[in-house]
Amino acid sequence: DREVHRGHIWRVVVGDFESPDGERFQRDIVRSPGAVAAVPLLFDAEGVPSVVLVRQYRAVFDEMVLEIPAGMRDVADEPLETTASRELIEEVGLRAGALEPLVTYYPSPGMADSVLHVFLATDLDPTDRDTHGPEEMHSEVIHLPLADAIAMIGTEILDSKTIIGLLLVERRLRTADTR
Repeated sequence: DREVHRGHIWRVVVGDFESPDGERFQRDIVRSPGAVAAVPLLFDAEGVPSVVLVRQYRAVFDEMVLEIPAGMRDVADEPLETTASRELIEEVGLRAGALEPLVTYYPSPGMADSVLHVFLATDLDPTDRDTHGPEEMHSEVIHLPLADAIAMIGTEILDSKTIIGLLLVERRLRTADTR
């Protein structure tokens, strides 16, 4: 890697590679510490599932974006579950009694080495939010029935980690109901 830019969290490098057939080539790559996200899942007295999302300003798009709680792995050597727990408290004011891995995926493999770990957060207790930065300071916590959140995919919910997390939770609940 040849570093061409170092930012607050990410680095941009030019990397030299060799394809499976031996051809040499270069690519610009964003080097990232990765991120975690969590789908906070609650059930009402009748057993209807709901989720807690955060609507926060995203400068890249200059708009408010509806998302599951998430954050960068910006604390060296912090366990994934610890980062997810911290983000739940910061963004939506919930402490998870249980965090279960849902999926690990590559959000943008054509340009970044970022890996995103998505958890299911359950056994939730309210706590004071611990917001950091302008995105969280001006954010809004949204509590929705899971079915409503699923219906918002593609219109009001456009964020990939949120879409993936919601759909995996819906599938898990549907599969559990059919057993």
